[in-house]
Amino acid sequence: MFLLYFSTKVANMDFISHGLWGGVAFGRKNKKSFWLSFIFGIAPDVLAFGLFFAQRFLGSGNFFGGPPDPRIIPQYVYSIYSVTHSFLIFGTAFLLIWLIFKHPIWEMGAWGLHIALDIFTHSSRFFPTPFLWPLSDFKVNGIGWGSPVIFFPNVGVLAILYTWFLVYKKYYAKTP
Repeated sequence: MFLLYFSTKVANMDFISHGLWGGVAFGRKNKKSFWLSFIFGIAPDVLAFGLFFAQRFLGSGNFFGGPPDPRIIPQYVYSIYSVTHSFLIFGTAFLLIWLIFKHPIWEMGAWGLHIALDIFTHSSRFFPTPFLWPLSDFKVNGIGWGSPVIFFPNVGVLAILYTWFLVYKKYYAKTP
């Protein structure tokens, strides 16, 4: 019963999973690469929701009651969300960084992965992903992160991947 409560209440905004997906997909080279990928993985949600959730937590103390009523969310959150969840913005930023540094920063791919995951794991009821913004308002009505059909496989696959990569890395670090 606790797991069902957890999956439907706490995991509605599971930004930690985004960091873990980013880390396992783009940050396996070393610790610095992992943490940079992790940060890029969580950044779209932290930038969009961080201030609002901090205000909500400090103001009401009710952080784990599920997603807030969309009518109380300030407009700036929606605006930042559109920017941070757009493939067009991500692609532009990725190419700009590539031009500036003369090589790609592959860890930024965690940002793109975040967007890709959100397209199908956000329903139209709560922050569908504006992945084509500002060219289009098209959004997919997916299945929310907090749904058991998404939440439990997400946690399970992450656990398997991290276990495998940690064991793999440890085993091959010892072999000549």
